[in-house]
Amino acid sequence: MSRSKTLQYYLAARLLLAPLMLLTIVTLVFFLLKATPGDPADMFLGARASDATKAEFMKNLCEKQPMFCIEQPIYVQYFRYLGNILQGNFGDSITSSGKAVVNVIQENFPATLELAIGSMVIAFVVGVIMGTIGAARPGTKSEVGGRLFGIVSYSLPIFWVGMLLQLVFAVQLHIFPLGGRFPANLTPPAKITGLYTIDSLLHFDIPSFFVSIHHLALPCLTLGILLSGIFERIVRVNLKQSMKAEYVEAARARGIPENKILISHALKNAMIPVITVLGLTTASLLGGAVLTEVTFSWPGLASQLYEAISNRDYPTVQGIMVFFAAIVVIASILIDLINAWIDPRIKY
Repeated sequence: MSRSKTLQYYLAARLLLAPLMLLTIVTLVFFLLKATPGDPADMFLGARASDATKAEFMKNLCEKQPMFCIEQPIYVQYFRYLGNILQGNFGDSITSSGKAVVNVIQENFPATLELAIGSMVIAFVVGVIMGTIGAARPGTKSEVGGRLFGIVSYSLPIFWVGMLLQLVFAVQLHIFPLGGRFPANLTPPAKITGLYTIDSLLHFDIPSFFVSIHHLALPCLTLGILLSGIFERIVRVNLKQSMKAEYVEAARARGIPENKILISHALKNAMIPVITVLGLTTASLLGGAVLTEVTFSWPGLASQLYEAISNRDYPTVQGIMVFFAAIVVIASILIDLINAWIDPRIKY
């Protein structure tokens, strides 16, 4: 069977499994939320509200949100909720003035996407540089420093690092703003993609572009540097193995400079596992975005998820979790296909 046919069969298998993975996540989120103590009535009416008032509140909520029809069996609530999802209806947000959850996702996801892209670029660049330096000088202080950087950067709490950077660069040095996505006294660029940096360039609004970058820098540095430890370790380990390969020894025998061997020969092959890690890092990136957005008051989808959890806004929580799960599944499929395309040794 040809390689193209093999990839087509693999893609078909992954696409068939994707709905099953999403169904599993939807089911887990639904039943875990149902198992949590309390309900929206406690949040909105308070603990001192009478049982009759709470019952009336939940009855009115049931008409709009099938998962809150507590008088019905839980399996009925579950299948009603699945039916709504298949129709693209995630319900209405309880805390956003009855706004549809789909609209909440559309309005807030561009901010999270912009933060995620900037953070991933920083994580990739810093991780590859640190990993390359460590692998180029094995057994030296550079390698020890790279190892230490990888361990420390991945283990530090995101919120603590974020507050520390805010204290140093925003409060003490006044280099970056303390939080927010755009100054309150300025008008952000007109929406095209929802990403301020891209929209400002599309409108040829260079001042707004630099203002967007100025506000984006500190949150991206926080999340990007903490994720860069993953790439540092992968690059360092695989590059050290590549430097021992026969084709590297052959290149040395031909008199090719060591730096050129490192960059043009060994690093290319060492980067193949990094592409796989890109897909695995997507979940960590979205999880880290929650703490980053809350710390920096970033108006993204992850901060909306945090607020929804705090307010027991279960439809919003479920909708955002399903959306994030779909992103992780799609990213995983794309990374596998890219990996198979660039590396002919991979067979499925």
